[in-house]
This record gives sequence, structure tokens and C-alpha cells, in this order.
Amino acid sequence: MTDRPLTLMAVHAHPDDEATGTGGVLARYAAEGIRTVLVTCTDGGCGDGPGGVKPGEPGHDPVAVARMRRDELEASCEVLKISDLEMLDYADSGMAGWPGNDAPGSFWRTPVEEGAARLAELMRHYRPDVVVTYDENGFYGHPDHIQAHRITMAALKLTDLTPKVYWTTVPRSQMARFGEVMREFTDDMPEPDPAEAAALAEIGLPDDEITTWVDTTPYSDQKYDALAAHASQGENIFFLRMGKERFAELMGTETFLRVQDPTDAPTPETDLFAGLR
Repeated sequence: MTDRPLTLMAVHAHPDDEATGTGGVLARYAAEGIRTVLVTCTDGGCGDGPGGVKPGEPGHDPVAVARMRRDELEASCEVLKISDLEMLDYADSGMAGWPGNDAPGSFWRTPVEEGAARLAELMRHYRPDVVVTYDENGFYGHPDHIQAHRITMAALKLTDLTPKVYWTTVPRSQMARFGEVMREFTDDMPEPDPAEAAALAEIGLPDDEITTWVDTTPYSDQKYDALAAHASQGENIFFLRMGKERFAELMGTETFLRVQDPTDAPTPETDLFAGLR
């Protein structure tokens, strides 16, 4: 036995990602006395600037945006009661095809072995029992999400640790519901073209392939408030439009694919720490 607390480490790409996919589990496990460690890989400098100014538009200052988003991230961590925040501070690469993908110092251009070595040091320090990150496609193809996946899986191989490892996902049965709610809260939302619809249909996993369903309903208000802490990106955070009650209905369960588990806990499971306590 050891006095070391059970520890969850979530590896995310940008400020605000921690709240979108894992805000519920971070809040829940913090409330249960588990140490929660957030690693944010980029500075978020490709986000919106004051007044909604977009990257590449006059007045967008990536350095100022990164500074603003750091403050918002710290506020989100306070809402979610995250124990430890670690920032790798790579330059935000932007969406697929943006010029930032190839900019010097961007996360996407960083050699995987470099990022993995830095993350492995954090893993050795915190010794997480559970690690959460994205799948191979970064959930929806964002370059920085893909890179976060790559460095996380590579970092694990550099350590002697054997945590439970999870990738965030959503049940495909819920994707249609997301579309309905988005149309409800978005004026004049066009129907996606066939190619976009086909791509959306491939996001997430069939329900029967999802290994882990965690009820975070009691922490939905915290998750909503953590998203709201990223006020500068509010235009891009659709979920804030629906209010807390509808948000809890839609976002009260967080789902994952378990890809490594030394405990062999049976699936489907309802707890990331099943088999560990």
C-alpha cells in the first residue's frame, strides 16, 4: 500500500479542451479526492482575439491571445478544482490546412519524440493511475489533437508506468441528437453537404464499442461554468447557447474507449478508476 493519492492525468491540446470532453470527470474525481492533473500542450494562440477577431485578420495578436487564454484556462481549472496544471506551451497550430500548421515552433511541427520526452517527465513526476487523451484522429482531425495523442502514447512507452489509458469519444447514437440541438439553437443553420454529413457520421464510436460511460450529471454546472470561463472563445463554444438545464441533459455522461488496463476490470464500466479502488 502507498499514501500516494490516486491520480488522473488528462492530456489536451488547447485551453478549453479540458472542459469540453473531460470537464465532468475532472470535476467528479476532484470531488472524490483524486488528484487531477491537466497537461495542456499548446498556448491557444490561434483562438479568437478580443472582439472575435480571427487569426490572420488585422488586430489578431497570437501572443496576446495566448496570454488571455492562459488566464481563462487557470479560471477553468479553478472551477473544475484541478489539482495541477502543466503547460507545454507549444505554439497553437490552428485547424487542418491553416498556415500555422507549418509555422516554426508549432505543435504540429514538433518532433513526436521531443514532446513525448517532456510529457514522460511529467508522467514520472505525477505517476498517474489513469491517463486520458484523444484517439489517433484527434477525435475530429485537428492537427494538435492528433499530436497530443501521438506524444501521449509515445511518452507512456518511455516510462515504467502502466496506468489505465483512455481515449475520449462519443456514442454515434448521440451524434444525431447533437445535430438536432445545434439546429434548435442556431439560426439559419444550413444542412451539411453529403461529404460533411458522411464525415460527421464517422465521429465517435458505435455504442457497443464504447467501454466506459461515466455519469457526471452532478457536475454539469461546473463543466458549463468551466466552458464559460473561456469567454474569449464563446462564439465557438456552441454548448453555452443552450443554458445549464439543457446542457446537463445533453452532456451529463462522458464516454471513453479504454485502450490499456492492467486491472482487467470488466467492461462496460462506469468509473475510470474501476479496479483501482
